Amino acid sequence: MKTLSGCNILVTGASGGIGVHICKALAAQGANLALVAHPGTGLQELASSLKSATVRVIARPVDIRDANERQQMLDWVQAELGQIDVLVNNAGVEYTSRYHELTPRQITDVLQVNLEAPMLLAHSLLPGMLSRKSGHIVNISSLAGKSGPACQESYSATKAALVAFTFSLRSTYRGSGVSASVITPGFVEAGIYSRIKETAGRSAPALLAATGPENVAKAVVKSILSNKAEIIVNRYPIRPVLALNALWPAFSENFAEWVGANDFFRDVADKAQGTGTVRMRKP
Repeated sequence: MKTLSGCNILVTGASGGIGVHICKALAAQGANLALVAHPGTGLQELASSLKSATVRVIARPVDIRDANERQQMLDWVQAELGQIDVLVNNAGVEYTSRYHELTPRQITDVLQVNLEAPMLLAHSLLPGMLSRKSGHIVNISSLAGKSGPACQESYSATKAALVAFTFSLRSTYRGSGVSASVITPGFVEAGIYSRIKETAGRSAPALLAATGPENVAKAVVKSILSNKAEIIVNRYPIRPVLALNALWPAFSENFAEWVGANDFFRDVADKAQGTGTVRMRKP
């Protein structure tokens, strides 16, 4: 897409963590926004702060795990703003816990919010985008999906799946005017990481230092305007490490131990006494 000015963009997980920064960056581009989150704390205040003479903003709490609420949300957005040009799948849930201590409900929550809802929302919106020969889907993934840290099984699995989903969408609809991008951040000073850090009583290891949420927001805008397949957002260059992981899987496992990532997450799980941490996104 050449411009976001006047585009209608649906953002899930809008009022938490990096969602706020994504919304601000999109509004600064002149996009009209439909903001949804669950339970929606701060949602209306965010919407009010973003409205201007040239930017329309609507907001409402939505539990995207619920099929009826998802459909009602889409009907509401299209009735209020019109066609949806861009979908930003930003909502997410994370539990830091040893896997056997999670309940089946917690595992299902992660699957439904992080993967099922994004895929089904994209499925609902693609026909309209294809008929207009224009549209973009942005999925917010995580480096956890590429590294598989300790006590992050459900989260890592869904984030890895979002990367594959995005690349498959790009292949399927290449040349149609409709495309997709995935944003893959490391630790971000917002949302889930802030709460994990609070639980642990310390920051992540120095080599895994967090980046600012505004950098993720900039990546979202860039991915749409430049049709980027994937943008990794991290404090330090990480692609060489990811390349070594692909060539030498044992390196990935050992690297997480060497830099203290696994110990950090195990510490969070222990201090949370098996209950983990859960927040609607954003991380």
